[in-house]
Amino acid sequence: MSPIFILALAICASAFILIVGWPLVAILARVAGSVISAAILATLAVPAVASTGSDLLTALAPSLLDLAGVVLTTLIGFATVRFQRWTGIQIEARHREALHSAIMTAARVAVARKLAPDAATEFVSSYVRNSVPDALKQLAPPADTLDALVRSRLAQAAEL
Repeated sequence: MSPIFILALAICASAFILIVGWPLVAILARVAGSVISAAILATLAVPAVASTGSDLLTALAPSLLDLAGVVLTTLIGFATVRFQRWTGIQIEARHREALHSAIMTAARVAVARKLAPDAATEFVSSYVRNSVPDALKQLAPPADTLDALVRSRLAQAAEL
């Protein structure tokens, strides 16, 4: 087997690991970064000793194109995963902010109307269900968590 084939195989394996488990690849990259760089340089230097510059470029062109394809595929996969995580976090943050804002708005109205504690809790819960149903559906907080959040915001609004 030629060293270039071995190098291409190693890079394909690295790309698979990157797509499947980025944390593992991050650790391996820190440890093996210099080893891979040395292997690439050694692989490029072996044909250079045996041929002229033109022959070297001709011999390495297919392998370099394969290597570039693997690297590009890996980068696209990594960027896609990062983008999906980032947008998911952004959407969740917007839903959470909308939920908290709706609870606080209803709590202020309940305090201004001087509702009894149980009536105020029911009013705020009803308001939240009607005003931000998408946030409730996406976040799906347990009933006791939502109730505790409502009571907390009612107490906070009462202090203002």
